Amino acid sequence: MGGILSKLLIDISFVGTAYCGYQVQPSSPTVQQELNNAAKKLFGFDCDIVGCSRTDSGVHANHFCATVSQKGMESLPTSIPLEKIPSALCFYLPEDISVMSATWVRDDFHARYDVKYKEYLYCIWNAKQRDPFLHGRAWHYPKHIDDNALEQMRLAAKKLEGTHDFSSYMAANSSVATTVRTVYKTDVYREGNAIYFKVSADGFLYNMVRIFTGTLISVAEGKISVDDIDKITEVKDRSKAGITAPPQGLYLNKVVY
Repeated sequence: MGGILSKLLIDISFVGTAYCGYQVQPSSPTVQQELNNAAKKLFGFDCDIVGCSRTDSGVHANHFCATVSQKGMESLPTSIPLEKIPSALCFYLPEDISVMSATWVRDDFHARYDVKYKEYLYCIWNAKQRDPFLHGRAWHYPKHIDDNALEQMRLAAKKLEGTHDFSSYMAANSSVATTVRTVYKTDVYREGNAIYFKVSADGFLYNMVRIFTGTLISVAEGKISVDDIDKITEVKDRSKAGITAPPQGLYLNKVVY
């Protein structure tokens, strides 16, 4: 591949509760704006910060990647040692955003378009009483999901694997060039009172994981059967799938280049 190692790739974690998503928006707090502010203070000039994905308001990231370059350029001129950059950026960031590591990448590297696959994790707190330590970080679903219902959710999730037109699991009125995506792997499992839905794919439509999750809850409730999943996918009709699960349980969990 062409290019020289002159652009910075940072690995970020953030709690999205206080932000209107990742991407800069007028008059609204966003993760990207905080990164822009921190980078300018550290490097002394405006930077272009390109994220690996967009996230909705209230969505979190265990692992989020972004490139940093001087505005209008494809490189980042700096004399700051690479190993010191994460801590230096963190000094200027709020406590709910952290830069975990940094590495140099080619000047033609793109944080979004060079992604091989992404993995999302959705957390459901399945207990009668809410957990205050998970406030804003999980979907509190108080109706008990027993082992049989959990297995039905797992089987239904497996039906989503493969290459499909996922129009039925995309927010209404969304506009994209193609609604075909490849889901590589899914899993549904329990850890104590928490139920996790994990899914990896080459790309995701708007609200796709949250609609997947809402559909799996409908399976647990007996409103949708495992066999219905194929039909819901085939009809390409958003109204046939489950509800859109709330954003606070969703985490971008892994980004692979």
